[in-house]
Amino acid sequence: MAKSASSPAPAHSAKRVLVRSAKIGIYLGIVALIALAIAVWTARTSLPSFEEMKQTPNGQMIRVRAADGTVLVSLGPSFGEWLTSDEIPRIMKSAMLAVEDRRFRNHPGVDPIGSARAIKVRLESGEWKQGGSTISQQLARNIFLTNSKTLDRKVREGILALALERKFSKDQILELYLNRVYFGGGAYGIDAASRRFFGHSADDLSLSESAIIAGLVKAPSNYSPTADAEAARGRAAVVIRLMAENGDISAAQAASADPARIRLVPPPKQNSIRYFTDWALPQLDTLIEETQAPIDVWTTLDIPMQAAATRAIVANTPKSAQGALVALDRDGAVRAMVGGRDYVDSLYNRATQAVRQPGSAFKLFVYLAALEAGYTPEKTVIDGPVTIDGWTPRNSSRGYSGTVSVREAFARSINTIAAKLGDEVGFDTVADMAQRFGITTEINTRPSMVLGSSDVRLIDMTRAFASVSQKGTAVVPYAITKVAKTGGQVIYRHERAEPRVLVAPWVAAQMTDLLQAAVLTGTGRAAQIGRPVAGKTGTTSSNKDGWFLGFSSGITTGVWMGRDNAKPVAGLQGGTAPARAFHDFMVSAVARRPIENFDTKVTLPDWQLEPDEEAYYGDPDASLMVDENGNPIYPEGNSPAYGEPPQSTVTTQVETPDNLDQQWLDSVLGRDEDRGRTRGPRERSELPALRNRPGSDPPPGREPPPPPESAPPPEEVEFRPVPS
Repeated sequence: MAKSASSPAPAHSAKRVLVRSAKIGIYLGIVALIALAIAVWTARTSLPSFEEMKQTPNGQMIRVRAADGTVLVSLGPSFGEWLTSDEIPRIMKSAMLAVEDRRFRNHPGVDPIGSARAIKVRLESGEWKQGGSTISQQLARNIFLTNSKTLDRKVREGILALALERKFSKDQILELYLNRVYFGGGAYGIDAASRRFFGHSADDLSLSESAIIAGLVKAPSNYSPTADAEAARGRAAVVIRLMAENGDISAAQAASADPARIRLVPPPKQNSIRYFTDWALPQLDTLIEETQAPIDVWTTLDIPMQAAATRAIVANTPKSAQGALVALDRDGAVRAMVGGRDYVDSLYNRATQAVRQPGSAFKLFVYLAALEAGYTPEKTVIDGPVTIDGWTPRNSSRGYSGTVSVREAFARSINTIAAKLGDEVGFDTVADMAQRFGITTEINTRPSMVLGSSDVRLIDMTRAFASVSQKGTAVVPYAITKVAKTGGQVIYRHERAEPRVLVAPWVAAQMTDLLQAAVLTGTGRAAQIGRPVAGKTGTTSSNKDGWFLGFSSGITTGVWMGRDNAKPVAGLQGGTAPARAFHDFMVSAVARRPIENFDTKVTLPDWQLEPDEEAYYGDPDASLMVDENGNPIYPEGNSPAYGEPPQSTVTTQVETPDNLDQQWLDSVLGRDEDRGRTRGPRERSELPALRNRPGSDPPPGREPPPPPESAPPPEEVEFRPVPS
């Protein structure tokens, strides 16, 4: 009985909890409504007037100019005539409402039914497939917010939509929307879209044309007639069906409409200049803060050079391959850039985006490291079999040349010698040298890296060669020289950075010597243009990539050719099509520039100069000189009598000129005409093994090396009586 008496208590308690929860829910709902009303009222008071909303631009207008001021391209939004609500065709309004917001006339700015449907689809599919945004919400987002998919943005969008509905009429909101929404192809508003796609104003749009425009709002990039005409027409058919279902048009009108028959205006012809502008304009984000006002952007592009670059790539690139070219002036200004054979067919910029193996062009960094460590172009090295950590490189000739100079080894691009040099100076040192010269991609340090097994970008390789041409001073590519607002106010001007030395001038000069030899006598002979040229070829395995990079008269140009899928290209080598493209471009690019000879003869630092034998053995040799037949040579009037010992010439005085110039010093010290050379070169093992030395000062505490212990004494000369 006690248990029965107490049973109603739990039920009564549950009822009280439900009532209390309902009251709390009501109170919270009232508070939320009050907060929402306050938020909407606050937003409404801060909204611009209708006239101000009409004048607010969408996006930034940008005019891009060449180095000579010529307008290359105008980018950004395109606006047509503003059409009032009465001027907008009824069929256009119906098409837009049918596909974007069929309950537009009935909701307060936010559509609960559409929002609920979008949430249901989200829960079922796990992703947002339906936006549920009304035209009022889209207008609020387009003008005041971003497209980020966050809850905060969605809440603010709803509040602004409710505020818009409180401040403006439905017709005003629709007028703003149809004149401001983005339709693709750079067109904002139905009039700009109509002119862009159909070639006439929007005040006389047909049913099919209206359906095409209305269908673009969902995905301007996907359905834009400039991107995919068939997709645009297919989407228009969906819009026409929805209009028929809503009763906006009759079944007969729907049946007679044929979007496929609508003639579309072809997009304006694009050319290779867009490769350059696509690369240059994103740099504005780091240069200026202005994102709304129209601006003019002055660039480094040289129009004649760009045209020559395009011709060179189109004419020389194998039909099955792609080609790219970058040309830098001596200060890093990009004068020409071609990222592919045809910009319309492919927007992919192979000059700045593609990463490919450079082949033997990478030997630039191997030899730079070797020269910095003490090698010279005249130094002899042995071309023979070599194995490093199990890796055995082969030469393209499949043979070996024996003793050759460093200059010849580089000019002929001998792989075994590059491997030996890389092993001697250190593969880490070579990688550091590449990064020092501007290679931004990852460089591996396996032995095969000396033959260009690491991926690089064409613009980075071109930058490295340009830095060599500028006597070892860093060259940084740039594209924008000045940015100004429409009224002429300059908001950015390029300023050249302080010069940064990468290697000593004598290292860069010797490297230029090697590069010039590669063009004159080596693998790059096809790149000769009738004036001094220095450069290097590069070919990867199975002819997948062909490179040529070089410089002349202040212009450094890099050329790459190959397939995007990295498949072999028959006959492609750096010394063939890429070198010919370099030739064709450079002949035009430097035609109006003075001929410049390379400065390859420079005085080496003291620690690099090779001393005469006296430095090893003390005092000068007191013996007589002999002629080509071995007979002793006596000073005039000092011929000894028969049987008398010869007189030493060590006391002979050398007349000292008033000015101790370099020519006199070279003569006295026995150096040849190349001031950096001396008699009796030492062996490589006796040269300083330096790594990563950007300067030319000798190592701290460096002393001349002692004579080898096994070195024989100076050869004695046997004097025989000379018959009278």
